[in-house]
Amino acid sequence: MSDKTFNVAVVGATGAVGEAMLAILAERNFPIGKLHLLASARSAGEKISFGSQKLVVEDLAGFDPTGIDVALFSAGGSVSKEFAPRFAAAGAVVIDNSSAFRYDDDVPLVVAEVNPEQVENRPRGIIANPNCSTMQMLVALAPIHRAAGIERINVATYQSVSGAGRSAMEELGRQTAAMLNFQPHEPAKFPVQIAFNLIPHIDEFLDNGFTKEEMKMVWETRKILGDDSIQVNPTAVRVPVFFGHAEAVHLETRRKLGAAEARELLEAAPGVEVVDDREAGGYPTPVTHAAGTDPVYVGRIREDISHPRGLDLWIVADNIRKGAALNAVQLAELVVKVRS
Repeated sequence: MSDKTFNVAVVGATGAVGEAMLAILAERNFPIGKLHLLASARSAGEKISFGSQKLVVEDLAGFDPTGIDVALFSAGGSVSKEFAPRFAAAGAVVIDNSSAFRYDDDVPLVVAEVNPEQVENRPRGIIANPNCSTMQMLVALAPIHRAAGIERINVATYQSVSGAGRSAMEELGRQTAAMLNFQPHEPAKFPVQIAFNLIPHIDEFLDNGFTKEEMKMVWETRKILGDDSIQVNPTAVRVPVFFGHAEAVHLETRRKLGAAEARELLEAAPGVEVVDDREAGGYPTPVTHAAGTDPVYVGRIREDISHPRGLDLWIVADNIRKGAALNAVQLAELVVKVRS
């Protein structure tokens, strides 16, 4: 990428997304000079492997950000609100994975394959990473919007428990084991049982009856695509899958776009892999395709029989990798490419 190297901080390095960020930085040979792994005081002192190195986790609260070029944040909104401005003030470009800054007009909300030019429009030194469900949807929908204009999106998400953190994955594992062994189990992370169940509730409920997770898809779609006229009608559902979000998406476009043309656009789109054979197994799923991989997979491409300009798609991606960590690293690559 460059002969120049950059000092990088990963904030939230011990979390699932932080671990994925480190793996992807290594896989993609990011030009790192010095790497700092940061977390809360309770994790400070832990050792984490990075390539052939063993790096010690440092306490974020006492860390001096002077000299950091890029800071990747994935430690929650409250941590980002407190510490991201400090890193930016010290000269770092902050790429934040929380929702702390996504809806601020002076913070760009960027998907690497959709609006990469916005990484340079960062007056506060902060770039926001979108919500995982919005991100994978827009990687697939952006080429369709550019070609035919999207008027309306109806989407139902099927979101894996890893999107709620390690404790959520542990709860699914415990509940599944308990049920298979006819043992009692009680929900803790989720409001009701998640094993062998579906929960149509992610994040808090808002006054309009939608959840915050659902409204994120409305707000973020409009901001990323730069079009406030797009109507988005989402339902977000948590499902008993460990990794990989899936979405059933129904589009209404301004210009009629047939399934064949849509498939051609998607096959040429960066970051998209089309898996669309009309046979058993000829479609992407979280387990068989998405988990542990980088692409956004699209299948079940067909024309909506209920609307003259409608399209139906099935979109699947790894919510930890592309939905969070990979996009953050891709944005960091765009930043250092300009600085090199």
